[in-house]
Amino acid sequence: MSKESREFDIIVYGATGYTGRLVAEHFVRQYAGRDDAPKWAMAGRNKAKLEDVRTLIGAPDETPLVVADADSREALEAMCKRTKVVLTTVGPYQLYGDDLVAACVATGTDYADLCGEPGWMREQIDKHHEAAKTSGARICFSSGFDSIPFDLGVFMLQKEAKERFGKPASRVKGRVRGMQGTFSGGTAASLTATMKSVAKNPKLISILQSPFGLTPGFEGPNQPSGLLPEYDEDTGKWAAPFIMATINTKNVHRTNFLLGHPYGEDFKYDEMMLTSPGDAGKAAANAVAEMLKNPFGAKPPKPGEGPSEEERENGFYDVLFIGKTDSGEEIRYGVTGKYDPGYGSTSRMLAETGMALLHKDTPGGVGTPGSFLGEKLVERLEENAEIAFAVES
Repeated sequence: MSKESREFDIIVYGATGYTGRLVAEHFVRQYAGRDDAPKWAMAGRNKAKLEDVRTLIGAPDETPLVVADADSREALEAMCKRTKVVLTTVGPYQLYGDDLVAACVATGTDYADLCGEPGWMREQIDKHHEAAKTSGARICFSSGFDSIPFDLGVFMLQKEAKERFGKPASRVKGRVRGMQGTFSGGTAASLTATMKSVAKNPKLISILQSPFGLTPGFEGPNQPSGLLPEYDEDTGKWAAPFIMATINTKNVHRTNFLLGHPYGEDFKYDEMMLTSPGDAGKAAANAVAEMLKNPFGAKPPKPGEGPSEEERENGFYDVLFIGKTDSGEEIRYGVTGKYDPGYGSTSRMLAETGMALLHKDTPGGVGTPGSFLGEKLVERLEENAEIAFAVES
């Protein structure tokens, strides 16, 4: 069956989970009654639970439900053959994602997830990139807060730098100016699974440690580590390590790599979280660094748990990107979003990644939101997800 003749545009796989429900809810809230509404379905292991979620989110009774178990490759391939795009929230992906990625690659089905597990991502790149190029499947990892605001923030800054200066910024800083949100059990479970994987396969350590862990065959210049608190001269504030920098930096470098190094082969990038000036800012930066040694505390949340609706609604994030060319020109670019970044906003990002995959035709492979979708996704996020991208100076 050709991709164009498939029954669905998008299937939300894992719709009975915490984040999957939010993704499905976005399609109900944002696209009901619109001319550009996709043909979409909810999928999971249990039909009764899918029916409960369909009622809970106010989806029409005729919204299709697809039953597919993550442990059944046959069921996953059958599901993939029915749709153009699969959006999956069934993680940790290193435990539950292998067969779904393989099914999408085999059937030429586009795929997007919320993965922040670089060891597993590298395994999938090595295993499936060439086959996905052949089948036309676009395997788009990290399509949520890790790493869309950062991947696309750098992408858009570099676009502006080339238009303004005729060349890219060879050095970019990502600086989180503000963020309010909470962790879920899924995030904690992913980190736990990663640590167990490293214990079983120490070779993953080098991939986790290297900013170029997702660019096989290319090793760029030494990068700023961002691992210790420092005073940031460009902002006049103290900066602390940022918990998501490990995955975000890898995705930014993979986008540059896949697009043929438009940022340059000597490109340097790091991410940190800003506190404030003076001694108070220094103390806060040190406190953040200490907290990151055990980010979930003594009792990490369980899978399926996450922020309340009020917490999601009151969340936000504000990220500044500072780019400098090799001759000293500077440009500043901002990305800001409403809602809890990890869930309220992430669910919108994943849904709009699916929509962008429907509306932009690019070659297959294992890639990133920036390498596959670029400005098309930026436009959709601004129009449908309350995320703003803007030059600041």
